[in-house]
Amino acid sequence: SQIEQITRTLSSKPTSLELFKNKVNALNYSEILKLRQTERLHQEETLAPPVLELKERLKPELLELIRQQRLNRLCESAHRLACSERQTGHKLWYCRLSPNHKMLHYGDVEEDTENPPIETLQEKIPVADIKGLLTGKDCPHMKENKGKQNKEVLDLAFSITYDVEEYSLNFIAPSRTDFCLWTDGLSVLLGREMSSESMRSELEILLSMEIKLRLLDLENVPIPDNAPVVPKPPSNFNFCYDFSQTEQ
Repeated sequence: SQIEQITRTLSSKPTSLELFKNKVNALNYSEILKLRQTERLHQEETLAPPVLELKERLKPELLELIRQQRLNRLCESAHRLACSERQTGHKLWYCRLSPNHKMLHYGDVEEDTENPPIETLQEKIPVADIKGLLTGKDCPHMKENKGKQNKEVLDLAFSITYDVEEYSLNFIAPSRTDFCLWTDGLSVLLGREMSSESMRSELEILLSMEIKLRLLDLENVPIPDNAPVVPKPPSNFNFCYDFSQTEQ
């Protein structure tokens, strides 16, 4: 353990003897165990070719799960967003996707209303009429105030273009989570790939959990880099029982 303390500390290339002493003292036995476990998991789950192949096979199913979750979230409740349309100024509006995924309902309601029913949202846009999704500085309401918007607002802005290019529905999400939810959901409706950091994080978590479940029966069993060689078939199959013949 002491040798490993020294070798791991030296591998970080400390620039002074004092820094070396501090790192050696911080690298106690429990920390070394954590590092070993992390390295083992990394070796087994990330680098083993069969596990990498399994991950690629699992990705489409898990991505579809995330897509459905995004659409369900947009349908299950109305989300309050800062919204502006056709340069009429910013207002706090609710927006919600219809259960059949064909209409985007939005509108203003009383301030103290929580999760208003979809019938109370007066305006709507057919999803089929949505032409594109813009984010950040590409949004019309961000271009209008060029140079005045801070990065926090830019990171939360997104716009839906519809009918013709000059018409758009512009939003500012209340949080990065809501921004990822809406941009992912709208991308799904438009037939595009999701690209938010929330999607990537959730995909990694789901992949990690699924891989661990699939490998439960292989605990402490080394995973080979290549599949074993399939043996040649036998010269005949006379040892097989023929069930196709009706027994008398």
